[in-house]
Amino acid sequence: MPRILIAGCGYVGQAAADLFQAAGWAVEGWTRSPECAAATAVRPYLVRNVDISRRAQVAEHAGSFDAVMHCASSRGGDADVYRQVYVNGARNLLEVFAGSKALFTSSTSVYAQRDGSWVTEESETKPARETGRILLETETLVLDRGGIVARLAGICGPRRAALLSKFLNGTAVIDPENDRYVNQVHRDDIASALFFLLGRKEEGAEIYNVVDDQPILQTECYRWLAQRLNRPLPPIGKLTDQRKRGDSNKRVSNAKLRRLGWTPQYPTFADSMETSILPSFAEIFSRNTRS
Repeated sequence: MPRILIAGCGYVGQAAADLFQAAGWAVEGWTRSPECAAATAVRPYLVRNVDISRRAQVAEHAGSFDAVMHCASSRGGDADVYRQVYVNGARNLLEVFAGSKALFTSSTSVYAQRDGSWVTEESETKPARETGRILLETETLVLDRGGIVARLAGICGPRRAALLSKFLNGTAVIDPENDRYVNQVHRDDIASALFFLLGRKEEGAEIYNVVDDQPILQTECYRWLAQRLNRPLPPIGKLTDQRKRGDSNKRVSNAKLRRLGWTPQYPTFADSMETSILPSFAEIFSRNTRS
């Protein structure tokens, strides 16, 4: 029975852990949040409270694993938090579990293109923000040890959809002069991609973009939501908020991963919304209607 450690057993990590466990893997999950560890006690696998940025804690719980996945989140922290979670966390995992196959979930925010062009794993990576440069530094650590890097697009899924949330709470704005492509991927498609990559027999350091099939302009997302929910379009205005993933505008290709045989269950924005995300927001719709 193969064994896997999932360091960062949260929104994405739990979905991946469930897939590996269902496929017969022995799964152990780690989370730095005691509350999260307690909440996952009902899962059919062990979840420990471990902070991977602390070498002593990682070493204390060292074991034998065929694969080690680093998908811990910075929880929106600054550059110092990024360095602790990603660089220090990856270094600790790589050194303590030197014989295990490693996978790191990075981000497509490392691509800083702003011209709407298509980007692949070979495209230039020159992020403007320090957090993006820290992700690249972490990627190098993993790749130098023969590991896999999965660059995730914006994550969506049940109870998690940034554009829908803005649309519903009235903070969405259509800015024709600053329209941009949105690159997203459903949580369950991320989990299936991670399972697919670690289940392959081929070894070697590689980078893969994990994203759906169809980048879509942000304005078109809002138009689709307005039509689907029978609500007015957001007002036209000037975007003033700083984007969490940076001010890039690009279309991220998943062709490399698809060529290996991976297929997303939710290939488009509409597919994710219709069959997974909108039903999970039903309570919010009901609350808004009552008010």
